[in-house]
Amino acid sequence: MDGRVLVLNQNYEPLHVCTWQRAVTLMYTGKAIAMEYDGVMLRSPSIEMRMPSVVRLHEYVFRPLPEIKISRRALLARDDYRCQYCGTRAHDLTIDHVIPRERGGPQTWENLVICCRKCNNKKGNRTPREASMKLFKRPRRPRFVPYLSFATFRAALRNEAWRDYLEPFAPQLLDNSY
Repeated sequence: MDGRVLVLNQNYEPLHVCTWQRAVTLMYTGKAIAMEYDGVMLRSPSIEMRMPSVVRLHEYVFRPLPEIKISRRALLARDDYRCQYCGTRAHDLTIDHVIPRERGGPQTWENLVICCRKCNNKKGNRTPREASMKLFKRPRRPRFVPYLSFATFRAALRNEAWRDYLEPFAPQLLDNSY
């Protein structure tokens, strides 16, 4: 039992990932209905129920669309925890500016990639072309459901019970692209 529950808006749009206790409270107060269940039974002296895995709110929640923020965690998730020059999954991954900052390279989604320390040292203060290195994918701003953080959304796609509810909002993530 990992205790995480996907919360959907009234229109099935993913809103949040909460604890099972919060999800049961939403269900008990009549604010949500369970869409999927985990295999675990929850028991109290007066009630026995299956633990929810996905709940949907009865009322629509209006939320402004948040801006996708650049962070190390989001960049790692976007690049699938792989070096964008050699493709390895290393523990010492760093953030690299494709066009170096000293040459006016901006701090944007389109100019930042994840790379291993070895490739970062090899590239140095040069562009990939000057260093005779090639990027696996062109860096882009990710497109996803903005209510969940990008890293949370990528991780949530691995949960089979949640996948059907998340796939319509990011089909481009299913083939490991952004």
